[in-house]
Parts: sequence; C-alpha cells; structure tokens
Amino acid sequence: MIITVTLNPAIDKTAELANLQVGELNRMQNVITDISGKGINVSKMINNLGGTSVATGFIGSDSYEDIVNTLQGMGIETDFVKSQGTTRTNLKIIDSDGRLTELNEPGITVTESEITKLLESIAKRAVPNTIFVLSGSLCQGVDSEFYAKLIRIIHNHQGLAFLDADGDAFKAAIMEKPDFIKPNQHELLEYFNVKEQLDLEGLKELCQRLGDMGIPKIALSLGKEGAMFYDRNTCTYADGLNVLAHSPAGAGDSMMGAFAYGTSINLPWNEISRLSLATSAGAVTTIGTKPPSKELIDELLPQVELRVLKVY
Repeated sequence: MIITVTLNPAIDKTAELANLQVGELNRMQNVITDISGKGINVSKMINNLGGTSVATGFIGSDSYEDIVNTLQGMGIETDFVKSQGTTRTNLKIIDSDGRLTELNEPGITVTESEITKLLESIAKRAVPNTIFVLSGSLCQGVDSEFYAKLIRIIHNHQGLAFLDADGDAFKAAIMEKPDFIKPNQHELLEYFNVKEQLDLEGLKELCQRLGDMGIPKIALSLGKEGAMFYDRNTCTYADGLNVLAHSPAGAGDSMMGAFAYGTSINLPWNEISRLSLATSAGAVTTIGTKPPSKELIDELLPQVELRVLKVY
C-alpha cells in the first residue's frame, strides 16, 4: 500500500505568455486548471503507472468536495482531513523560452484538532511495509518538525517513509532517517551549506555523506542534466533525455511516484531508477501539472542508460 500525504494542496492554473513583462499588462493564453499539491501529483503518477494509492492530508473546506470528487473520479482513493481554511490557488506562467515562473499562495491554516485527526489517521494506516510519501510545503499551523514527527510514527509501525521536502522541514526530517529522499541539486547544496556549484564527483560525495548519516536510498534530481541514484554503497548517474519540453512543473513529483510504485512492486533498484528518469522526462512534455501516460513512459524507458560512479 502507498499513502501520499499532501499538507498544502492547491488548484494550479498554468498559462502561457510570449514574454512576461513585469509592471505591464500581460495577456495569458492556454490557461488550464489542475488539482495539485506534490503528494496529490505523486498519487496521479502512481495511478497512471497502474498502481494504487490513498491520498491523504488537508484540504480547505471551500474546495473539499471538488478535489475529493475529482481524485476519486480518477480512481484515486482519498482520506483527507477537511480544514476550515481556504485551499490555495497557484499561478504557473510559462514563457516562449520554456521558463517557468510560479506565483504560489500561502495556503490553508490548520487547527490543533485537525492536526490530531491527521496524525491519528496516519498512525492507523502505518502497518508494516506501507509506503508513506511525505512531499511538498508545510501548511500554516504546523511547525518545521511535522515531517519528522510523521516519520517517527511511520517507523514505530514498521512503515517506510519517502521524503521530498526542503528547508527546515527537510533538515528536521533527515534526523529521523527516512527510507528514501529525493532532493534536487539546490536543496542538497543548501543542506550542506555549499555555495559553489559541484561536478558529479562532488555531488556524489554529498550523497555519500547522507548515506553515512543513515539515509539508505537517495535520488538526486539534476533537472535537464538527468539524475543521480544512491543505494548504500552503489551510485549511478543517468543523463537527461532529449524530449520536447513544455514545462518542468510536476517532473519531480512524477519521479517520486515512480520510486514509490517501483518499490511497492519490488522492482530492482536500478530498474526503479530508470523508471523514475523516464517518468520525469515524460512529465516535462505535458501541459500543466499532469503526469505522463504509461505509453509515453514505456517509449522513453529504453533510452535511459545508467552509468556506475565509483563509491569510496
């Protein structure tokens, strides 16, 4: 079983502009709307791969029924806590050069009773070997230790915790040794307070340092440059695929979905790594935050080549 946790869901509006002009009138084109939030995006990717998950977290009361009905209509089971807050709307603008500008609202503010309901729900579902995907920004009302607290609950019930977070939430959660993490290059460098850009060797050494701290599996997303995959004493790298990119929105979530799905069906680590890169590459070709189709992923998968990097 896979449980995805979205603390700060969103209604994503994605629009195109020929050239974003700050301080001027901009007329958007091809505006589309998606139910989103990183954990929700992970559930959508798992669904497209043929797997199943339960999407949990918080949803504001203003859009609770719409979001739940939409997800259930996709075949995704839901178990969200209804918050009295208002679900955020995020605006994502793509210019003619493919650059993504995001304008994200702060989102809902949850109460102590709502937090307690979610913690109790997760504790009930945290049976051995259940995969919990903890991803995305924290909503207002929870502190930076919240993911760390969830990981302790999950591990106390012999579940698996997959983490995709940043900033203080990432730093606190790392101390609880999640079973898998998916930082991007910026997040990795920020965690180790590295100011300069590193080559593959330098990035590999930082992944090894995380491994030495007790993190068993790591996927380091490098954007269009590909990704690095660390599994205890093994490290591999795959170049980015040559695809017709539309938007990078949701690519990381698709990668996380592939890791959760691949783990749930006991794929070998290298096969999970290859699948994750194919899903991530497929995601940048879609419009908005929609995940790629299984057919597109199958088409891209043979193009992924892993190269072993020496680990000392």
